[in-house]
Amino acid sequence: MKNTAEYINKNIIIYEDKENIQNKTPLANAMIDYRNKNCTPFDVPGHKYGRGVGELVEFYGERTVSIDFNSMKSLDILSDPTSTIKEAEDLLAKAYHADNGYFVVNGTSSAVKAMIMSVCKPGDKIIIPRNAHKSSLSAMILSGAVPVYIQPEYDFEYGVFQGVEFEEVKRIIDKNKDAKAILIINPTYYGAVSDLKKIADYAHKYNIAVLVDEAHGAHFNFHDELPLSSMDAGADIAAVSTHKTGGSLTQSSVVISQGNIVNPKIIRKYLNLNGTTSSSYLLMASIDIARKNLALNGKKIFDSVLHLSRYGRDEINKIYGFKAFGTEIIGKPGVFNFDETKLVVNSCNLGITGFELSDILRDEYNIQVELGDSYNILAVVSLGDDFNSINILIEALKDISIKYRSSIKKVNHLKNIGELEVAMTPRDAFYGDTEKILFKDSIGRISGESIMAYPPGIPIVTPGEVITKEVIEYTHYLRENNALITDIEDKSLNTIKVIK
Repeated sequence: MKNTAEYINKNIIIYEDKENIQNKTPLANAMIDYRNKNCTPFDVPGHKYGRGVGELVEFYGERTVSIDFNSMKSLDILSDPTSTIKEAEDLLAKAYHADNGYFVVNGTSSAVKAMIMSVCKPGDKIIIPRNAHKSSLSAMILSGAVPVYIQPEYDFEYGVFQGVEFEEVKRIIDKNKDAKAILIINPTYYGAVSDLKKIADYAHKYNIAVLVDEAHGAHFNFHDELPLSSMDAGADIAAVSTHKTGGSLTQSSVVISQGNIVNPKIIRKYLNLNGTTSSSYLLMASIDIARKNLALNGKKIFDSVLHLSRYGRDEINKIYGFKAFGTEIIGKPGVFNFDETKLVVNSCNLGITGFELSDILRDEYNIQVELGDSYNILAVVSLGDDFNSINILIEALKDISIKYRSSIKKVNHLKNIGELEVAMTPRDAFYGDTEKILFKDSIGRISGESIMAYPPGIPIVTPGEVITKEVIEYTHYLRENNALITDIEDKSLNTIKVIK
């Protein structure tokens, strides 16, 4: 490699090709340089390169704990970056075709909250899909924004919410031209992509900021056979989970932005409000390194990932009882495009739910999938996969098909619970006076808390919505099928807090 500088700290080597700007890792390099100085630390963290807790070194490894630093001037400070972190964030922005990039160490939930709060103040309308992640609800509670929900398209064949149709978005914008923002999911958990460019163009006619929850689309920008990324589609701000499909460490995330609708300084302000003053350099450096890898090798990486996904989908569709949908769903309501790296396997024809299939794969085959639901499992195929891993899944499904095909039973499918009435804003309901009543007696009452299944973290009911019979039935169904029910205080589902 030409013009290569090597930074070595024990077994850590980072290469920098000065002829290619994206081959730089300024923050990671600065961390190694600092550690090589053998500075005597009288700052935090208190383990002091791991010397104070031997078990920590044994558990994480000497290299990791030796570069676990706290905020310091020489390594730059995330809340107000001016040097090393600023350079790394600028490289991030360029890699994602954005004007501005921001590192986030509190996860994409924190990024989504900051993104919405950058645009919406108390009483401001935000147009938002009802299948948005719980972090969007948290942002509305914190900001006081008023939701105008778009109902996503529901696929009855596979039992999943897809994206939103442009005509429905247009109808809602036409009725709410005073909205401050619209949030679009790109892609949904199950890989569906809405016509983001068309939506962004129309929203901008009314100076409505276009926000994107791109938690599951960190890879979109790096291969032309993947759906259009948020920035290329003309969005103003996006929250991106680099740790999900981009290769950085868990809880690391980024915000990217462009244009003049939202002031970049305002975004930083709300990231700081939702963030920590003790930002993890380990997480930030992982973003720096992952960005470099995507920018330099993304085309080659996702050539392989797409090949694996298509191979896996084709092989699974040969197995009795299973169906893995792919690009053939493009054109169905709410599916303008589809992310092929999301391997969704429907198990209805075998007579078992996705909840059951997920548990069987984990407990009997040592395979952990991203989620199981009433109909499907979701396997995320990413840059860390290979033919060995995909074949392990395929062979397990073949074996399960043989074991279960002789005792086919009807799966108790629960359909879409329908559109819920919003009787109060999330903020007013969250802070409102509540009382606890029996969950079974709560039909027609205004919920004072959320009920969610995680993953995917999409609310079944939110504070301010009217509880229906379908909400109660669906929640109990999820619980009976071992779904993880979160947010509601009474995990037994005997009681619920409602507005007095």
